[in-house]
This record gives sequence, C-alpha cells and structure tokens, in this order.
Amino acid sequence: MELKPVIVAMTASGAELGRRLCSLWSGAQLHGYAPRVATADVLFDDTIAHLQGLYQADRPIIGICAAGILIRALAPVLADKHTEPAVVALSDSGEHVVPLLGGHAGNANQLAQHIAHAISATAAITTASDARFGIALDAPAPGFTLRNPEHHKAFAARLLAGAKLRIDNDAGVDLNWLAPLRDLAGDSSTPDSSLVILVTTADVDGDDSVLVYHPQVLALGVGCERNVEYAELADLVAQTLAAGGYARGAVAGIFSVSLKADEAALLALAQGWGVAVRFFEPARLEAETPRLPNPSEVVFREVGCHGVAEAAALAAAGPSASLVLEKHKSERATCAVALSDTILDACQIGRARGVLAVVGIGPGEAPSRSPAAGAAIANASHVVGYSLYLDLAADLLGDAHIQHRYGLGEESERVQHAIDLAAAGRHVALVCSGDAGVYAMASLTCELLDASVDDNAARIELEVYPGISAMQAAAACAGAPLGHDFCAISLSDLLTPRAVIEHRLQAAGVGDFVIALYNPISTKRVATFERSMQIIAEHRAPDTVVVVARNLGRPTQAVRILRLDELRAEDVDMLCVVIIGSSNTKTFAHAGQTLTYTPRGYHAPAGSAKLKAQG
Repeated sequence: MELKPVIVAMTASGAELGRRLCSLWSGAQLHGYAPRVATADVLFDDTIAHLQGLYQADRPIIGICAAGILIRALAPVLADKHTEPAVVALSDSGEHVVPLLGGHAGNANQLAQHIAHAISATAAITTASDARFGIALDAPAPGFTLRNPEHHKAFAARLLAGAKLRIDNDAGVDLNWLAPLRDLAGDSSTPDSSLVILVTTADVDGDDSVLVYHPQVLALGVGCERNVEYAELADLVAQTLAAGGYARGAVAGIFSVSLKADEAALLALAQGWGVAVRFFEPARLEAETPRLPNPSEVVFREVGCHGVAEAAALAAAGPSASLVLEKHKSERATCAVALSDTILDACQIGRARGVLAVVGIGPGEAPSRSPAAGAAIANASHVVGYSLYLDLAADLLGDAHIQHRYGLGEESERVQHAIDLAAAGRHVALVCSGDAGVYAMASLTCELLDASVDDNAARIELEVYPGISAMQAAAACAGAPLGHDFCAISLSDLLTPRAVIEHRLQAAGVGDFVIALYNPISTKRVATFERSMQIIAEHRAPDTVVVVARNLGRPTQAVRILRLDELRAEDVDMLCVVIIGSSNTKTFAHAGQTLTYTPRGYHAPAGSAKLKAQG
C-alpha cells in the first residue's frame, strides 16, 4: 500500500501501538498528544486543529483513540466523499479497527483490513458490499474505471438481495479483483442473469442492471502545434475515439513528445479527463519509426522524430501493442490510439512534466504551516533545502522522500539543483522558512529560470506556496504593529549595495512607514546596523516603539518591546527580525503584558509630534 499515513496517539499506550504500526508503511509518522505522549515524530497540543490540518492536507489518518474524537474534530471540515483521505479509528487496546471516512475513495476499508491483519485485530467494515462480498464495486481495482457509478447503489442492493449475476469480459483482461464474486456469477451461457458486470473498452452505457467497467488499456498519443486551442484538441480526440467506438474511460493516459510538456491545451485535456500525461524524448519516439504507418519527414525536420501521435501511442502501449486508430488530424493537431494487451500504469511510462514547488513553512512549527504547504512537501518525491529548514519540516518527510540538504549560504546551489531535478521530470519541493516570496527562494528560482537555456527547465511547472513571514510572526506576537503602511528592508549587503540600503532607510523614514528589518546584523556588519539606526533616528523620536523578535516559532522564541533609544547592537543577531514603529505606533498594557499597535489612522489627527520635521 503506497500510503504515508499519520498515526495519531492520544495516550502513552496508544503511542506504543502507533510505533508498531509505523513499521507497516514507508513514510508513516507517529503524532502524539503532548500532555500524555512523551515522544513522537510530532507532538501537538490542540487536537482538533491538528486533526483538521492533517485531513485538509489529504493525509490518511489512523487515530488510536475513540471514534468520537475523530468524528467531532473532522465534522466541520468534511469534504466530498469521492476525494477525501482515509480516516480510521483504532482502539487503544489494538482489538478493533473501524474505517470512518474515505472507505472507498481513500482506501480506508483496505487500510483497516491491512492493520487488522498485521496486529490480529478485528476490522469493522460497515459498507454493505464490502461486508458481504469482500469487494467494493464502486471502487474498482487500479487500472479500471466505473462508467456508471450513479447506478451502483441500485445494482448493489439487488445483488445483496440475491439477484443472479453474470460477468462479461469483452476486453479479455485479468479480473482477479472480481474474484470474490465468482461463486455468485455465471458466465455468458447464463442468459437469465438479471445483473451484469461488463468489462469492455467499448463506448457503451450501463444502467441499474449493468455496471460497465473500462480497463485502462488504451494509450492516446497526441501531437500539436504550439498554443493549439483546447477546443480543437478536445474535439479531435473525442472524434477519434468515437470513430473506433472506444470509451474515454479506457484511456490510461495521454502521451506526447517532451517538447510539449508545457502545452496548455494538452495539460488541460489530461486534467479534465483525470489521467496522467507523460512525455518521451524525440530519440525514443524515433525508435518507433519502423512501426509507424504514417511516418513524416516534415515532423522529423521539426522535432527530430518521424511521428509524434502514433509513435507516442506505441511507445506507451509497449512492444507487443498495435495501433487500433491511426493518426487522425485537425488543422493544428494529431492523435492516434494504441491498444495494450495488459493494464497500463501511465505514471510508470515515459516521464512526467517536472514540478517545482517553492514552499514557505513559516516559523517552522506544524500549526503555523498552511495545509497546502504541508501537502506540497508531503506529495513531493524530492525535497531540497537548507538542513535546518528540512529539520523543521521533518514531520512531513519519510523514507519515500529523497532529501537534498545544503548548508547556509548555498542558496544558488540548492535552487539550481531543485530546477535540475524538476527538469528531469521529478516532483520537487524547495523548502524555505517564512514566506517563499519574501527574502526567500521564490525570487531566486524565478531569476534562474529566467536566465536558463535548458529547454526542459523552461517547461517545468512552478508552484509557490506562501508561508507566515518573520515580520508577520513577530507582529502577531507583539500585537499589531503592521496595522498601517509598512515596508521591509534587508540590512544584508551581500546582494544589495550598502548605499542602496541606506537610501531605502532614508525613504522609509521620510515616508513614516513602519519598517521591518530582516538580516539586521552579523559579526561582520555591526557597523552597518549602527549606521542604520542613526538614519532611522533622524526621522523618529527616541521613544519610538521597537519590536525585537528572535527564534520565532521555536522553543527559544523571545519577543521584546522597547524604545528606539534603548536598542543596542548586542540586543540583535541574525536570528532576529526587528520592527521599527512609525510615528503613530503605540504601546499599551493588557492582561499583564505590553502590546503594541499602529492605528489604521481614520480617527488620528493629521501629522504627529513623533515625526521629526524634515529640513
């Protein structure tokens, strides 16, 4: 089972059981309730928030706890049952395991049965067809699609009531997944069967008496001109399949030449159909030339192979496959279909379009990450980043991840390596602290892609996932100092000339912005920090509010609020972010602590005595 489940333990004894379960899957993790569990891959305090975050990140959940805890926690965030992850409850004693959510779509029934077999528990499978026959007809085996799921309930009800069943295998593929029904089923010589399971590549409909399953044995090869319209491509493909009487559900994947890895219409077609799109280098397609019924010298001169649509279909379907639909053409596109004698797993054929996700993890702690950011890391096969940042995301990483760790200062090296991996068709997560687009790797990634001359790199899919930036985290701890106009300035002169930094400080001072200072100081830049404070003091009164926040989101977090004239170089290091208030930023005492805020300004008088006059 290719899962990365999270085993959630609420007690010490549950954690012991959870550790046993972790050995069943590569990448499984133990998450423990901190007040009662001493050690785990991840410890949490807020059970409801933690469970909801896992569910929204599509992580399969095995809760070693009362089923009611999972039900109450997840009820507010329940999603479509056809897409939700598995949620399974396991008793603390390890005797009973109950799939609660994602029974079919999330494979929770299968997950529960796997657990039960491994620890000698009893799986309480409550879905009717699973319980009676050991099979879920609305969740066929990988490689098969159910044409008419809307008829499943009525069909299953009649089957449970004892109606006669026949299985017709027009496609001639292996049907081991239907083995639990063999004792109930007759064959084609049983004409009086009132229920039929039909396995076919033909474009036929079913009804309450006939469930139609399409085996994914067709490889759809596609070629097109650059920027072909989606409507043209979709119409061509639909007409081609109709010409052969083939069902769309029998298509295992869409295949083309690597030059088309970023072709919008092609990608949209695959996404709309819910199938993988995979690519071959021109040299691999050229090897199919002896099998092509319609080789083209024009295509060879353009892309380096004598055919795209026919060659891609044959390359995907395998050496024993044949074309069942030769090349069909529209004005700007071509397609062809090859038939394999076995089920095709498109994800194991050719190579995918590379994906590079640049992910901001905020301060690092799990509750501060967005579900989307967590899912982006969990779903990647390769993870690249500064070693400290990967340690902070350890709860999302497992044996299935290939980690590429870099040291501090190796920013260009790690970004280029991430790009190279994605250009080779890998799914890569480049991990940053804070926000990926604020003094982090997203801008450098764009810069290197902009300068790249690698065709494959030019076609990767770039995704950027924001996180909580250091200035946001610092502001939240201190109150609301960023409540009105603000700016961020880095005091590091490694990439920005010192004169430019000083000019920006002057401008921010004149504009009376709240100023967030990143990279405020280092052992080599003490004088830069002191000079920066002198510039700010030219525009701010001595009692201007300053926030110094260090190690945000970590156990040693410290946040101080002081006056500008109290700020010293020894108060700051590279693990800090410093926020300098505007002339309107205030402090106040509340519930035993000092907080600061910058008013929105709607009721404030024009100007302020704290803003020094400019000469």
